[in-house]
Amino acid sequence: MTVSTPPLATDAARAFLAPPPKKLWIGGDWVTPQGGYFTTSDPATGTPLAEVARATKADADAAVGAARAALSRPDWAGMTPAARGALLWRIADLIEQSADALAEVETLDQGKTLRTGRMGEIPGAIAQFRYYAGFATKIMGQTITPSITYQPAGKRVTAFTLREPVGVVAAIVPWNSPLLMAAMKLAPALAAGCTVVLKPAEETPLTVLMLADILQRAGLPAGVVNVLTGFGHDVGAALAEHADVAKVSFTGSTETGRLLLGAARGNLKKLTLELGGKSPAVVMADADLSLAVPGVARGIFGNCGQVCVAGSRVYVHRSIYDRFTDALVAQAQNLRLGHGLDPASDLGPLIHARHAAHVAGFVTDARASGAQVLTGGGVAPQGDAFFHPTVVSDVRPDMRLMREEVFGPVLAITPFDTVEDALSMANDTQYGLAASVWTENLSAAHRMAADIRAGTVWVNCHSYFSPELPKGGHGISGWGTENGPQGLENYLETKTVCMTI
Repeated sequence: MTVSTPPLATDAARAFLAPPPKKLWIGGDWVTPQGGYFTTSDPATGTPLAEVARATKADADAAVGAARAALSRPDWAGMTPAARGALLWRIADLIEQSADALAEVETLDQGKTLRTGRMGEIPGAIAQFRYYAGFATKIMGQTITPSITYQPAGKRVTAFTLREPVGVVAAIVPWNSPLLMAAMKLAPALAAGCTVVLKPAEETPLTVLMLADILQRAGLPAGVVNVLTGFGHDVGAALAEHADVAKVSFTGSTETGRLLLGAARGNLKKLTLELGGKSPAVVMADADLSLAVPGVARGIFGNCGQVCVAGSRVYVHRSIYDRFTDALVAQAQNLRLGHGLDPASDLGPLIHARHAAHVAGFVTDARASGAQVLTGGGVAPQGDAFFHPTVVSDVRPDMRLMREEVFGPVLAITPFDTVEDALSMANDTQYGLAASVWTENLSAAHRMAADIRAGTVWVNCHSYFSPELPKGGHGISGWGTENGPQGLENYLETKTVCMTI
């Protein structure tokens, strides 16, 4: 039973998807690409959605040049902090006004349910701009009384620091949450006074192009943000290597993160890398199962598991293991797969059929090595990109399913007997992005949160995000932190000024 595309509800979404092809946004103008165009399609049906510009290295050079020029132009460099904050707030207002159309287009382009976009990710993008709008007027240096022993007669030495924008930023965002991830990078970079070249993933370029139009309507000066659609090996690599890019902010796979390290070495540009994860969820014997079962299910099946913090390894105390597992399997089996625009759908497709086949390979390997598939385990009849929510037991620590990021709706569930066992298994990974602990015991919650090696630990919840909550990874899950005041620091330099007066 293959799915069909439901009709769009908003005129704005229909108008955006209509011809002509989508161009690049460089220097405040829509520019014809030098590399031609490519087609982006609905992953649920394979139906073409739009023709999108394929940027080249020459286009990247033009975009970086525009951003470099805008960095020192008076309409941006001379803008007061209060005016920058007001501009960010206007951007948030315009996103809010376009929320229904943005959610529809993102559902078509990425596959997620309309409910996920409209109720979660679009409001999340709005919140990013409003949060960092308030920081624009709160970027401050320090005065310092230096302990310098030599001072000319009749003079004194004083010092202070200035906080300055780092410069041109290349922001490279993934395909799983394109608009939200773009906002997470753009809002603090603009609050700091940087200029940006924004590169969405080739699989999901459309809502970032809609955002470019919103930035223009909000009154953002030309060249402050430029949008390059295209392929990573063409334009992403060109940005990472560019001598005039001062910083790369990247969210994506650990493998690509390693490549960026090499590309950035030419001018030693700064890097913020949010990379892969293999997040554990630990369910203690006293867990409230009315919270834990649906919470663990959302943590792995939300957006079809295509989330960097997906709780893909679940460790359950043996005393409740059977009861928890039965309830979780029932929850997985009750999830309805369908087109993301269908309000009855709980899960949409994976990003494309190739990825579904990749996810299926993990399950096949685990089954061949002795694991038991309790539910799901393969491509669903709705189409080649749809994958059944899957729960796998008897998974050994050495299996690929337990070691590597699957990025799909596949959960490995394992019993434990002691807290020490649970901690040992939870920390048995090179990753360290996130984790969750499910318990009603306050002492256990604090001890587990302290001892699990991860950038975020949730207690009695999973995948809770807000702009004020810092987000970063340990181990091979990344470098640096986004969100919160730390997110702003990514885009600022400190200059020390020392004076004899």
